[in-house]
Amino acid sequence: MRIATWNVNSITARLPRLLAWLEATGTDVVCIQETKTTAEQFPADELRELGYESAVHATGRWNGVALVSRVGLEDVVKGLPGDPGYDGVQEPRAISATCGPVRLWSVYVPNGREVGHAHYAYKLQWFEALKAAVAGDAGGSRPFAVLGDYNVAPTDDDVWDPALFVDSTHVTPAERAALADLRGAGLTDIVPRPLKYDHPFTYWDYRQLGFPKNRGMRIDLVYGNEPFAEAVTDSYVDREERKGKGASDHAPVVVDLDV
Repeated sequence: MRIATWNVNSITARLPRLLAWLEATGTDVVCIQETKTTAEQFPADELRELGYESAVHATGRWNGVALVSRVGLEDVVKGLPGDPGYDGVQEPRAISATCGPVRLWSVYVPNGREVGHAHYAYKLQWFEALKAAVAGDAGGSRPFAVLGDYNVAPTDDDVWDPALFVDSTHVTPAERAALADLRGAGLTDIVPRPLKYDHPFTYWDYRQLGFPKNRGMRIDLVYGNEPFAEAVTDSYVDREERKGKGASDHAPVVVDLDV
């Protein structure tokens, strides 16, 4: 079984690439973030023509998450129970479903903006709600994973130049502690094989030749419970999908399972 997570940075802009990628890779389930569209505008018909069902939690603007599966979508939950919300609004940042033999969440963790900002506090509160929401499945016997754009680099090795990020979001002790707490619920960081490069970055800024110079970050993560981790046979970042015209600033992270 092949599962992936991909922040597409607009499903509308990335649709041709997504459809071609699904056909070429034979991915069974893809967790999508940053759809930047409403649920009604999500291209479910185009995906259905390839044999994929879609579960979408999106209201437009800058957020939105989805699960796209050709192995079933059951027991769909939209939103994060206990979501603290930001500025009085619960944003569409989480969706979960059972896809064949596995239970999956697609999450788009708040960015945090800058240390001390209200959005940073919201980010940490959101992590607490995520941990509470997934704790039961994380400790269960069924393969289970939380995939998505976590907007945190777990270690300094996951940032191209740690010195440039001092006192910035994505690398602060509090954010990394939130990741550690999430792992403490019974989840393991499924780290992709580096392949060509020493570090399996997943995100590169569009500006200043970030991708050609490999000035990236590993912030798109796969956190799986013990049954999920034991079933992993391969994992990698598909850097090819970050290349060329019309690419997202994130690359897909792919995990193969023997389940």
